[in-house]
Amino acid sequence: MRVLIVDDSSVMRKIVTRGLRQAGFKIDEILEAGDGVKGLETQAASKCDLILSDWNMPNMDGLTFVKEVRKTGDKTPIVMVTTEGGEAKVAEAVKSGANGHIKKPFTPDTLRATLGQFFK
Repeated sequence: MRVLIVDDSSVMRKIVTRGLRQAGFKIDEILEAGDGVKGLETQAASKCDLILSDWNMPNMDGLTFVKEVRKTGDKTPIVMVTTEGGEAKVAEAVKSGANGHIKKPFTPDTLRATLGQFFK
């Protein structure tokens, strides 16, 4: 299983990576991108099995990133990992093609409960 983490904070990418490992998921490779533009390039070149994306990023925000991934016909699960947790924001993300939402800060248990359905 390959996971793409899209977040402008390298520290947050490391925290998400550590959380995924602490949650016990079997992951072959974790790829990282610092914004939506680089996330699109990475996904096009690498075809990851799961994408975790921040909402607020420079160059291309997470919501636009989700819409652009879906425009390509890519059905890879995308879960927003963000501080944007209001119902309207979550509904907007789901309407745009996101498959779930994890609010920061999170625990390995939160990751396991939300992402477990995507790991087989």
